[in-house]
Amino acid sequence: MPTVWFIRHGESEANAGLPTTSPASVKLTTRGYKQAEYIAGAFTTAPDIIVTSPYIRTKETALPTRERFPTSKYEEWPVQEFTYLSPSQYKGTTIEERRPLAYAYWQRLNPLHIDGEGAESFLSFIQRIQQLLTHIETYKDEFIAVFSHEQFIRAVLWVAVRRVARGHPLDMTNGISAEEMLQFHQFLKAFSMPNGSIVQFHWNRGEMLRPGKIITDHLPEWKEKKPGVTAWHQSIVTALLPLKTGISI
Repeated sequence: MPTVWFIRHGESEANAGLPTTSPASVKLTTRGYKQAEYIAGAFTTAPDIIVTSPYIRTKETALPTRERFPTSKYEEWPVQEFTYLSPSQYKGTTIEERRPLAYAYWQRLNPLHIDGEGAESFLSFIQRIQQLLTHIETYKDEFIAVFSHEQFIRAVLWVAVRRVARGHPLDMTNGISAEEMLQFHQFLKAFSMPNGSIVQFHWNRGEMLRPGKIITDHLPEWKEKKPGVTAWHQSIVTALLPLKTGISI
């Protein structure tokens, strides 16, 4: 079965605190471009397929990898970030300026709520994750590199580890509950993924996918074990321990 690397894009203008106009048009910073080069150097074998979201920052992050492996197939998948605030209402704002609005969204705990034009509900977001995992399961032994976004990757991780813990996929026949939305938000707040980090997933035939290793060693600021890295490692362990998974860092 396939091996999949989910790769968070390099530092973006939004990550750097700059105002942005729409989620899709945000570009990388100079630091983000350098992180993209470090990502390309992390591969020891060529991926069979290189995937990006429709958003510019993942395409820019994937470019050095595509240049290093020109024979790898390139595809665009719907692995874009979870946009729960309507972009049409918050043009020209920064992450900090949107923070109170984000807080209000999560306090609502309504999986069906849509903030406005260009936004999606939490239910739609999780369904998008489920559809992606179902699609990946159609592959055989390919090595797939998916350049995506932090909340999307964290949602893949959350759904995957819950599958492992429960022994079966999430039952979304009747939607998703407010309690499950709260659990995801708590998981989201428990730890962060640095720009350029990689999460490995492995599928074994006849089994559910299992998350493997979270990789940061290719990023100099993390490889050097600067202050805060140890605490970051522990925060991941703490977040995943109740779920009894085999993920490592």
